[in-house]
Amino acid sequence: MQSITTKDGTEIYYKDWGSGQPIVFHHGWPLSSDDWDAQMMFFLAQGYRVIAHDRRGHGRSSQTATGNDMDTYAADVAALAEHLDLRDAIHIGHSTGGGEATRYVARHGAGRVAKLVLIGAVPPLMLKTEANPGGLPLEVFDDIRQGLVANRAGFYWDFPVPFYGFNRSGTSLSEPVRMNWWRQAMMGGAKAQYDSIKAFSETDFTGDLRSIAVPTLVMHGDDDQIVPVADSAMLSSKLLPNATLKVYKGLPHGMCTTHAEVINPDLLAFLRA
Repeated sequence: MQSITTKDGTEIYYKDWGSGQPIVFHHGWPLSSDDWDAQMMFFLAQGYRVIAHDRRGHGRSSQTATGNDMDTYAADVAALAEHLDLRDAIHIGHSTGGGEATRYVARHGAGRVAKLVLIGAVPPLMLKTEANPGGLPLEVFDDIRQGLVANRAGFYWDFPVPFYGFNRSGTSLSEPVRMNWWRQAMMGGAKAQYDSIKAFSETDFTGDLRSIAVPTLVMHGDDDQIVPVADSAMLSSKLLPNATLKVYKGLPHGMCTTHAEVINPDLLAFLRA
């Protein structure tokens, strides 16, 4: 397996296919780089170099007990970008990966990043606070933590249903998609995934977004049951200095999988623009 070892000894697994302008994919919680299969195969065929890593504690990377926070996630990506000497790269982040990509571009991306894409992404801040009254109450994230600790396998078996909108009228549940989500989630470490809930829900990316000058595409389904669009994409697109907002009617959080035939061409058009 291809991997790098970070300064604290964590092994970060990654895929690196093809040649051309690099695209770096940042996956969501609690998944792995495998969640980008539909995009990596598509863009590989379009002549891009496609790269995706398993975040520390997730997938095939080390099941870390420490460092499961956005600053460290971004530093891990910076180490990978330096190792691969990535220049003129496009970073695409989904959900928690959108937070990771945002922090990386803001703090480490100078001279290396051409464009950014945030898909169903957690910025600017998921948690409800006095300054963010439209966010989700802390109890929502405490329930996720409780479900993970009580019965991780069972909790992860149920979570893909709202993730992909399989609970919506007229939408058929895809057992292979559900099983693939569960497979990825169960590969990771429980401690790291538990810690990551705080990282994706309580990290404030407001300052990061304001500092990002590269062209940024913000994509979100308006039926996202995991990261509601009103307090994420709608706000992020206003904070980013050079943003394009694209909202998809009726699409779920996992729209890169369920509607790849819609998302991939739109991504390609932005990358080529």
